[in-house]
Amino acid sequence: MSIENIKVPDLGDSSEVEVIELLVSVGQSVEENDSLLVLESDKAAMEIPAPMAGVVKSISVNLGDQVSTGSEMLSLEIAESGSQDSAPEEESAPAVESTKEEPATEPVKVEETVSSSVAAPVLTSQTIEVPDLGSDDEIEIIEIHIKEKDSIEVDDVLITLESDKAAMDVPAPYAGVIESLLVAVGDKVKTGSPIAKILASAAAAKQEAQPVETTASSRPASAPPQAVASSPATSGHESSKKVYAGPAVRKMARELGVDLGQVKGSGAKFRILKEDVQKFVNSRLNAPASQGVSLSTVPDIDFSQFGEVEEVQRSKLHKLISVNMQRNWNCVPHVAQFNEIDVTDLEEFRAGLKGEAERRDVRLTFLPFLLKACAKALLEYPQFNVSLHSSGEYIIQKKYVHIGMAVATETGLVVPVIRNADQKSIWQLAEEVIELSNKAKNRKLTADEMQGACFTISSLGAIGGTGFIPIVNAPEVAILGVGKTDIKPVYIGGEFVPRKVLPITLSYDHKAVNGVDGGLFATYLGKLLSDVRHLAL
Repeated sequence: MSIENIKVPDLGDSSEVEVIELLVSVGQSVEENDSLLVLESDKAAMEIPAPMAGVVKSISVNLGDQVSTGSEMLSLEIAESGSQDSAPEEESAPAVESTKEEPATEPVKVEETVSSSVAAPVLTSQTIEVPDLGSDDEIEIIEIHIKEKDSIEVDDVLITLESDKAAMDVPAPYAGVIESLLVAVGDKVKTGSPIAKILASAAAAKQEAQPVETTASSRPASAPPQAVASSPATSGHESSKKVYAGPAVRKMARELGVDLGQVKGSGAKFRILKEDVQKFVNSRLNAPASQGVSLSTVPDIDFSQFGEVEEVQRSKLHKLISVNMQRNWNCVPHVAQFNEIDVTDLEEFRAGLKGEAERRDVRLTFLPFLLKACAKALLEYPQFNVSLHSSGEYIIQKKYVHIGMAVATETGLVVPVIRNADQKSIWQLAEEVIELSNKAKNRKLTADEMQGACFTISSLGAIGGTGFIPIVNAPEVAILGVGKTDIKPVYIGGEFVPRKVLPITLSYDHKAVNGVDGGLFATYLGKLLSDVRHLAL
């Protein structure tokens, strides 16, 4: 046996990314290309596969850690090439090549090598309890899926509970053999109630007691991830163990009482993400009490029956944006404040700076003035420069002013962030707008350049339209939608005169911001933009 340290492969443009799921645990055997962990950048989630088969000896990262190219992830114990129980002596090439040459026999040999190196587990009797149901209410058991002497795997469904709103399955926290059942159909149980006694390995029970270490995937170590991913998620109580989801997601589902077989995955290979579970729970909570099932998604239709069609794969960025927008729309009670601002004087002032802009070699658009005005408005009305804590008990008041600007690119919408916008001049903002816009279009933005915004501006600019309602980019509490400037007749001094009018829409989270605050903010913004002198005060 030898020990190999497995490191994060080349991440390309990403500098540091977050570990969002650990898919293996110490002592677990893995095959080549089995997923080890999941990393998430600002643009997408990515799975890191095992470069070779072996047994996990140690894990060097935890959930939430930031890692980069070359960071050590874990160590694998692999069979020496000369071992009798491993591959033949002439197969001294890496596991990648040997797997390709002898796919029919190599997994069996690796499995034998691993089993011979792992000591027989110590079995202990454990009591499985009902997980946290979110309340102290008692819930009725409507179905039991196990019996004494049954062998079960991690996430096999044990019982089904039914509340006044929905039915939920309780999965097994670890594998073993059922010694005795402690409940019957019709019993009322609550969080912590005993369900059954199980004869399980002491190591598995210990891992369950330590959530940080609970990282073993429910799929067999010898099964390649492709096989699990392609297994259709069936309905009913067998489905939770056949879906493609990481341990962190499965743990979250157990805590919420969610049957993963009923959740549609939006990740790679239809992997179920935390956002998918949250969306499913939201739909259950919003469903009528008598319905007992989640709200259905729009059904798929065979459009080829009407004419020629083509399936076009969406980019990871497009899918990520979809998930975020759906979450924001579901979680944020939007209010939209409409206003029209006379920017005639501002446009004349900007036109007068054309010569200065050419000398500075800077293209002076309307956006730097918007950034400056919004930064000043956030200082004047700090209730817009907050984020709500998930508990709802308090807000986080931000003492800095970072503003995001939505930029459309060929691969999707990105939002680079102008930091400390309140401390920069119009010229500095103009230079930074150009720099970040070019980076966005060339896909050169770093993670830091797209994080930390307090407020976002989304401008349709020359595209046109009389206005639109932008979706709040949570955890921010407001966003400004900017339409196209138009010439309109404005009644001034007893007569109508042509003026340049800018339509804006202020969308905000009504959980954090009141309607009066929205009106005051929009009015103040109009004051700043209609008379450029106010920006200098």
